[in-house]
Amino acid sequence: MIALEVEGLDKGFALHLQGGTSFAVLQGERLTVRAGECVALAGPSGAGKSTLMRCLYGNYGCDAGRILVRHRGAMLDLAAAEARSVREVRQETLGYVSQFLRVIPRVPALEIVAEPLLARGAEPADARARASALLARLNLPERLHRLPPATFSGGEQQRVNLARGFAPGYPLLLLDEPTASLDPLNREVVAGLIAEAKAAGAAIVGIFHDTDMRDRVADRLHEVRPILDAA
Repeated sequence: MIALEVEGLDKGFALHLQGGTSFAVLQGERLTVRAGECVALAGPSGAGKSTLMRCLYGNYGCDAGRILVRHRGAMLDLAAAEARSVREVRQETLGYVSQFLRVIPRVPALEIVAEPLLARGAEPADARARASALLARLNLPERLHRLPPATFSGGEQQRVNLARGFAPGYPLLLLDEPTASLDPLNREVVAGLIAEAKAAGAAIVGIFHDTDMRDRVADRLHEVRPILDAA
């Protein structure tokens, strides 16, 4: 079953501080991802992998094309959806784990991880138990669960971010360098989380500069090519 389909996606940027000069990053991009598979985006630095990920999540608007996401049993064009629909998709269907945690001041790590579960109607005790279990699995000491992660190390913040992303069991999950700041022990944990999500039917799109991790978790590669190379 197709969980995500990208059709003819174009995305460019205008440099307003340089006289409105514009340049294209993605042109005619196509991608299909099925439930239960992990597709890794490949290509040289600057090819547009991160831009494509941000388009898939709706952080960037598109100049042309469609981003079809299976949501509530039907395919919804995220590129043309209203803001309310995008919020609903993010709450129920589409998760995103970036390299960096957007730290929320004074909010404990446990509550940051539990928040998307609570937003979906989980009982508070169940949400916090799930959050605690994931943080423990990612080897974040229990003494840190009740502390805001603003002063955590980069690796600790990334583990909070990963726990938050995997906690709800999204049908579609975007992973942008999920192991960039992790030690070998926690990279193993992430590999296990990805395998479990795939087994549960999740469709995953990822950027992995760690080629060993990429080769281990990805079912196939999708090449994102620079515009000049495609010419």
